[in-house]
Amino acid sequence: MRKGTHSGSRTCTINLYALDVSIGVSGVNANVALAATSPRMRRTYGRFVEVGFKGVLVYYHLIANYSAINPALGKKVGRWRRKAHFGRVQKRESLHNLQDRVLRGSFFFSAISPPSAMSTGSTVLDTSISNVSLGSSFPEERYTEIEHEVKCLSIIVLGASGDLAKKKTFPALFHLFQQGFLQENDVHIFGYARTKLSDDDLRKRIRGYLSNKSSSGQTEVLSRFLQLIKYVSGSYDSEDGFQLLNKEISEHEISKNSLPGTSRRLFYLALPPSVYPSVCRMIRRYCMNQSDLGGWTRIVVEKPFGKDLKSAEDLSAQLGELFDEQQLYRIDHYLGKELVQNLLVVRFANRFFLPLWNRDNIDNIQIVFREDFGTEGRGGYFDEYGIIRDIIQNHLLQVLCLVAMEKPVSLKPEHIRDEKVKVLQSVLPIKLEEVVLGQYEGYKDDPTVSDSSNTPTFATVILRIDNERWEGVPFILKAGKALNSRKAEIRVQFKDVPGDIFKCKMQGRNEFVIRLQPSEAMYMKLTVKKPGLEMSTIQSELDLSYGLRYQDVKIPEAYERLILDTIRGDQQHFVRRDELRVAWEIFTPLLHRIDAGQLKSIPYKPGNRGPAEADELLAKAGYVQTHGYIWIPPTLD
Repeated sequence: MRKGTHSGSRTCTINLYALDVSIGVSGVNANVALAATSPRMRRTYGRFVEVGFKGVLVYYHLIANYSAINPALGKKVGRWRRKAHFGRVQKRESLHNLQDRVLRGSFFFSAISPPSAMSTGSTVLDTSISNVSLGSSFPEERYTEIEHEVKCLSIIVLGASGDLAKKKTFPALFHLFQQGFLQENDVHIFGYARTKLSDDDLRKRIRGYLSNKSSSGQTEVLSRFLQLIKYVSGSYDSEDGFQLLNKEISEHEISKNSLPGTSRRLFYLALPPSVYPSVCRMIRRYCMNQSDLGGWTRIVVEKPFGKDLKSAEDLSAQLGELFDEQQLYRIDHYLGKELVQNLLVVRFANRFFLPLWNRDNIDNIQIVFREDFGTEGRGGYFDEYGIIRDIIQNHLLQVLCLVAMEKPVSLKPEHIRDEKVKVLQSVLPIKLEEVVLGQYEGYKDDPTVSDSSNTPTFATVILRIDNERWEGVPFILKAGKALNSRKAEIRVQFKDVPGDIFKCKMQGRNEFVIRLQPSEAMYMKLTVKKPGLEMSTIQSELDLSYGLRYQDVKIPEAYERLILDTIRGDQQHFVRRDELRVAWEIFTPLLHRIDAGQLKSIPYKPGNRGPAEADELLAKAGYVQTHGYIWIPPTLD
């Protein structure tokens, strides 16, 4: 075999039971040269193909073994050997796994068997590659970091009979199925819980949460999806239950001709954190893939990840003993929201933001979460955690990281998460005088809430970041229940214009607002001339409202995006262990003081802005409220 002649060349030898090779790469300008060997080699072993890709010269030598061709898809078809300058690696591959490597960019080719041989496996390879698109605006290195899987997929929802599963998890899976991200012939969904149910019982329970449309086409898709769901009953620390679950999963994998260790298993823990350790032990002992031949086992865990630093570290240690960090996906659904995911693009892909995004131009930044309803039956759960643990320490702090972080080296998940950790490590200890707590009147009327509860349903906390970009800029995190509106937004308020010749300072400052929900939008508040003959000014906005600008685009739910990221192996939008630890280090001292009764919650009436003391704290921090201006979401009328 002829060697590569330029730097970075690699030599690969692949033994595959096929006779011919063609290149099937979409969106890649690959230089292809087909070089024939001697007639004897051509007759006996097939053809020799030279492929130039990304500046790396790769050689494939396909050796045919006519007697060993097996037409059944997924059967073991040979052994391949990869030779590189750094040494040799040899391992067994199934056709499924080889196909998976093609899609991930490890090998770019499609195999075409001769007319005299069965070509089932080759056809699948050729079809799969033709559907790959690399023509994205993201760098090619970003693409190759994300797995595009084609093997048998089992999704196991633990806590399948609970509210989270039926309101969030199953609807997200259904929408992914609707859009073709979950293929009917590859995926199967297993529900597991303690409740005694049949398959049909579970399907009836979740059916009403999956779709509110009654068209015949919609009904047919829904029925097909529901048939993918199977239910297994068992306790969360039961060996028998998890052995039965593994048996059901294995039977599905065998039915798809999947070799042991090549399939994919995603466990979604829609459960309270108290049972995470026992459930994960059962998964590790009874439900893991038998070996690593390209398949994987991944665990999705929901917040809260502990109640303070110690409990979070204890939980992380228990899970860390069972699974690698690459197998754990700590989900925070705010990181799956469209406008949150847009933050990095807005900040680092637009030139005019780069010189403005610092302490020289920005006076303060608010990250706000408001609900116009109370705990509504969740009083017992909420009273154990409170608004800081429930919203601020996780959702709002994650948004702060994306607003304040430095530009990452690349879009690789670890580079982005490294920058988030750096921001959190720069946060100064919280000052008690920069905290206001509130509790709405009527909260204690819930019979599951203690009459002496001091749990805050409202909190305003100011964080300060001690680095060159943000020194002196207050980050105001504000969250509350039973307020006068429902919204989540980021509000970046800029400093006053020096030399105010138009005398318009009282009208308000420039603000860049990113509205996360509802009515997703980004708008810039700015001062303009009021139309007419007079030289007077007025506040207006430059507005990008998603409902108006992207009328034909369905914005995916956060859970859809994050489950798909888990399947693809993209951990960018999930919380890493060291990130979780630093986040708890910031809030644990404050939470312990609240738990000890050293900070009291101020009563406030439902339906207003919260305690007046919170507005006073904002004014002290430098926030200037705009009077006389209200942003009105544009409509199609």
